[in-house]
Amino acid sequence: MKGHDMKGIILAGGRGSRLYPVTNCINKHLLPVYDKPMVYYPLSSLMLGGVKEFLVISSPEDLPQFKQLLGDGSRLGLKIQYAEQPEPKGIAQAFIIGEKFIGKDSVALILGDNIFYGDSMQSRLQAATKDNVGASIFAYRVKDPERFGVVTIDKNWNPVSIIEKPKTPESNWAVTGLYVYNNDVVEIAKTLKPSARGELEITDVNAEYLKRGTLAVKFLGRGNAWLDAGTHDSLLESSEFIRIFEKRQGQKISCPEEIAYRMGFLNFEQLKKAVADMPSSTYKSDLEALLKEEMELQAAA
Repeated sequence: MKGHDMKGIILAGGRGSRLYPVTNCINKHLLPVYDKPMVYYPLSSLMLGGVKEFLVISSPEDLPQFKQLLGDGSRLGLKIQYAEQPEPKGIAQAFIIGEKFIGKDSVALILGDNIFYGDSMQSRLQAATKDNVGASIFAYRVKDPERFGVVTIDKNWNPVSIIEKPKTPESNWAVTGLYVYNNDVVEIAKTLKPSARGELEITDVNAEYLKRGTLAVKFLGRGNAWLDAGTHDSLLESSEFIRIFEKRQGQKISCPEEIAYRMGFLNFEQLKKAVADMPSSTYKSDLEALLKEEMELQAAA
């Protein structure tokens, strides 16, 4: 599949009950992770993978806030649509909700509270979106695999099984909240039976691709960070992680405006306009510094 045949779904539903009472009046994915809303991070990850068309799925009461934040995406050179998930019935439900949006294309799904960072992430994602002949999942080594979907591998690093929250995990490789699928995923999702907790499980989707022999696992090594900002501690830790990197490097992490420019979704003039329209803030100042840097580079060339 060529990069432009890849659609992107951001699943930002759920009740965020682990973050109560903060989430009593605001969707978890709109909470700040240091200097930007949480949803900017998954959006940025898929943009780096070359995705330009998005579907944001959330609860009916939360969708207006996402629309206010992201609009139709044109400000970033994107197309963003929205769909309701009236009841959180599992991650795999996203493909049934998004069937019309996906059409005949491939699709990348990312969970709205997953934050990825690392030099190789962009090339890995682009490779997954380009070569996708079945499913690509991203695995990350964790200390507490029993909390996650776990992929077991053979001596050649090929996947053997995927088990959701195993009591006695056979490996330390957790399946992260980023998945790339060919168009078969819609039909696969429709055939799933709800699990014991009444959800359409993404693990069952992955297991079906594994059975078909078309599941690829991309292993994220030490040079990558995967954070899930779904608890009070992990939200604070994620914010601290982003803050340290940005302060140290003087560069922003997961800034959609900058990524849109670097990926060629916006030209220099469009970026300039997007920045000019922002209210005064440190976020705007950082982007103004980037514009100045780019102007100096252009002048030097």
